[in-house]
Amino acid sequence: MAKGRPQNRKELRAQYDAAEKRKKAREEEEIEEEEDEEDDEDEDEEEDEDAEEGDDSDGDDEESSDEDEDFGDDDDEDRPRKKKKKEKPKKEVKEKKPRKSRAAKVVRMRVIWGVFSNSNQMVAKYDYPKKKDAEEDAHKRTTEKKTGGPYFVQPVKEPIE
Repeated sequence: MAKGRPQNRKELRAQYDAAEKRKKAREEEEIEEEEDEEDDEDEDEEEDEDAEEGDDSDGDDEESSDEDEDFGDDDDEDRPRKKKKKEKPKKEVKEKKPRKSRAAKVVRMRVIWGVFSNSNQMVAKYDYPKKKDAEEDAHKRTTEKKTGGPYFVQPVKEPIE
């Protein structure tokens, strides 16, 4: 047998499945208990309302209503509880409002030739038809000893004013 592999993986799987079933059963029981508590509260409220209505007619109804409550509770305990499905609140479907599409501002651009230094800073600008002038300027700046460093020409887009 290979190292690192559990020898009884089928048994481990069976144990895991059994544990999952127990976990689900506990969760269902908790949900049922919560529902039963809510139902008991609702029944108590209804009985209280019935008792209040009986108070108006006779004074003897109070004693009989107390006895009825005792018998009703015993019957409920002996009787098996019926499972009630939870009523999920229905989500209201909201009508989608038509969105106003904003037209993007169309900014007109123009292409110019830029002369750039070695650190990518634009040193000079030339209109698009004047590419030769831009290349000559870049060559002059590269050959000068004061400015030094290579200069190059690159097309740049800028908004039309």
